[in-house]
Amino acid sequence: MEQIVVKSVNISEKKGTIKLPVDRIKLDFHGVQGDAHAGSWHRQVSLLGTESIDKFSEEAGRKITFGEFAENITTEGALLYDMRPFDRLVGEHVELEVTQIGKKCHGDNCSIFREVGNCVMPKEGIFARVLKGGHVQKGDVLTYHPRVFRALIITLSDRASKGEYEDKSGPLLAKLLTDFFTDENRKLEVEAIVIPDEGPVLQYRLQEARETGVDMVFTTGGTGIGPRDITPDVVAQMLDKELPGIMEMIRLKYGAEKPNALLSRGVAGVMGRTLVFTLPGSPKAVHEYCAEIFRILNHAFLMLAGIDGH
Repeated sequence: MEQIVVKSVNISEKKGTIKLPVDRIKLDFHGVQGDAHAGSWHRQVSLLGTESIDKFSEEAGRKITFGEFAENITTEGALLYDMRPFDRLVGEHVELEVTQIGKKCHGDNCSIFREVGNCVMPKEGIFARVLKGGHVQKGDVLTYHPRVFRALIITLSDRASKGEYEDKSGPLLAKLLTDFFTDENRKLEVEAIVIPDEGPVLQYRLQEARETGVDMVFTTGGTGIGPRDITPDVVAQMLDKELPGIMEMIRLKYGAEKPNALLSRGVAGVMGRTLVFTLPGSPKAVHEYCAEIFRILNHAFLMLAGIDGH
């Protein structure tokens, strides 16, 4: 695991001002005690790497002191801006969860911008919330743990489950998901299974996914109106919250050119903390549905975690 060294810890009593180095800080579930940015929100603790500070110092032609960009924790050893929300930084006494990369720059309305002439935090600073409180001081080491997402792909097909024909939609879904997460600089573990069009079997797999903390379930097949098409019916009964908009939009978008697409009964929703999407069984439809679903995945994860991503 990547090791990150704390070079300075810094506090300010007012927002929009530089932070001053202190001997140590105390983190609790509101952030840094005594700091202006502490509170019940997702940007409790700000971090900035010397890698970013040194780069900016060279561009500005002057030395930038720790805390001058209003970061609570100044680090060394990693490009923090390459991290992603839900990654974690774990120290001997504390644990932080990354919630946001960068932020909006307020320009002349910010005293930091007025004093320094620019600000690196909006582009390369990161923000985190506290999962485990404790003290942090100069010299402490934080270990970087990237979040690994888990996906379950379920192909529903009586014939494919018997080996009578090769499942093509499940492997395609796995590839599309893997490619998307790679492009997003995220880690992903995918499990793919093929089951018959049997309600109890699907129900068991969904319940297992919920209980074991799978992040997302994608089903393919069984969304039509045939006598063995039971996927939406089973899934709908297990959802805590349905997300009708995404599937309605997909049906309307592709159904305008191909009316048969309107016969799909696919549903989407949330089952505990697990996102569930039911896709048709054809590879072409898998491509089409994934193109739209992937656009909302990141925001859906933030919402489930109670993070304001707007």
